[in-house]
Amino acid sequence: MSGQVKNTGMSIFTMSMLTVAAVLSLRNLPSQAEYGYSVIFYLVAAAICFFIPSALVSAELASAWPEEGGVYLWVKQAFGPKWGFVAIFMQWVENLPWFPAVLTFVASSIAYVFDPALATNRWFVLITIWVTLWLATFLNFKGMKLSAFLSSSGAIAGTVAPGIVIILMAAGYLISGRTPMIRFSLHSLVPDLGSWDQLMLLSGMMVGLSGMEMSAVHVTEMANPERRFPRAIFSAAALVILLSVLGSLAIAFVVPPAQISLAAGADQAFDAVFQVFHMRWMTPVMCFLLAYGAVTMVVTWVLGPSKGVLEVAREGLLPRYWQYRNQNGMPTRILILQGVISSLLALVVLFMPTISGAFWIMSALTAQLYMIMYLFMFAAAIKLRYSQPDKARPYRVPGGKFGMWIVSGIAFLTALFAIVVGFIPTADVRAAGIGHVILYIGFLFFGSLFFMAIPIVLYYRFTRHPETVTPRR
Repeated sequence: MSGQVKNTGMSIFTMSMLTVAAVLSLRNLPSQAEYGYSVIFYLVAAAICFFIPSALVSAELASAWPEEGGVYLWVKQAFGPKWGFVAIFMQWVENLPWFPAVLTFVASSIAYVFDPALATNRWFVLITIWVTLWLATFLNFKGMKLSAFLSSSGAIAGTVAPGIVIILMAAGYLISGRTPMIRFSLHSLVPDLGSWDQLMLLSGMMVGLSGMEMSAVHVTEMANPERRFPRAIFSAAALVILLSVLGSLAIAFVVPPAQISLAAGADQAFDAVFQVFHMRWMTPVMCFLLAYGAVTMVVTWVLGPSKGVLEVAREGLLPRYWQYRNQNGMPTRILILQGVISSLLALVVLFMPTISGAFWIMSALTAQLYMIMYLFMFAAAIKLRYSQPDKARPYRVPGGKFGMWIVSGIAFLTALFAIVVGFIPTADVRAAGIGHVILYIGFLFFGSLFFMAIPIVLYYRFTRHPETVTPRR
């Protein structure tokens, strides 16, 4: 009886909400709005080819190896500690450009509270990124309780509430007889797969639907996970698609497609809708909530990946210097290193042709690094079906080995495709000339190689000189 008690806690609804919270963010809506009605096709395709498969695969891995370590442990079991280190390092390092990307959104939202013109002021954006990044970093020095409060309050006030408002206000915009900025037709539902811009944006959408490995670690807390977990995932997928489609279209209805800012599109939509209803005084309120929600998300993610690196350090793959924790148990030295690197990456704001371009190149580098981690995860899931077939798996991807090949194979190819199209520059970068195109592609290519090389070099350095580290006892 005692062995059955563990799996009676989490309901299908709770797992669905955890999944939605892990992947849904309003900051992705502006980039999705550029698709117009074809966003429906892309979101459904992304869910089928990546979102749902990544959830099912990570659920099997988490149920078989529920110990601390996550992706590091899964890939280590399949390919050894070196590649496990690379995988978890990718999960951590992808956040370094992600923080400036999110905080560019924060800067744009804060600008709309005071003066929308500030959203295009490079120094205002850069200084706001730096201030909020280090505020989030130092707040995490205080421990988990403050971080948990900010995360929960930010999710409600900064994501759920503004999301509902923007959808309802866009509906009111249409009901009032205003002409939407995009017109519906059957042809508009079909994407232009020959367009570089459409393919380029697909990479950002993959990141927008990633993070499933975070919620999947709770699969062992469900009763009958073989049946209940897929139901929870499909429910979450339907909800994420619905909210993403409605939110994206809400922006597309009120902001001309050519004027949508990847960094400030949500703020633009609020401002446009509130002008229609003579309620422009609400724009600063909503933009403040958007900024608060994004900042609290950063507060949460500043700590999470850093704790993963701490686990690697405690395994003896990093110097004892990085094993340090303060009186609150926080890995402050790793947090400081993370803040310094992200601050340096934020300097790209000063060199890209536009703020939207800077926002996108940060998001693109995030996608490249995160998708590399997923390549390792999907490959590990297939390998472990052969190398450890008898390992107990409370949840299994259905269909046996063939089913795992299909699910992981499709997701692997989708992640690889996202990496390739991620190198396509945005239209404004291409318009700026060949020099900017080379700079854009070079930044992504050499940035990805550089970050992949770091864990490999560290692994060989500290496995050949074990006297420099102190593994966890």
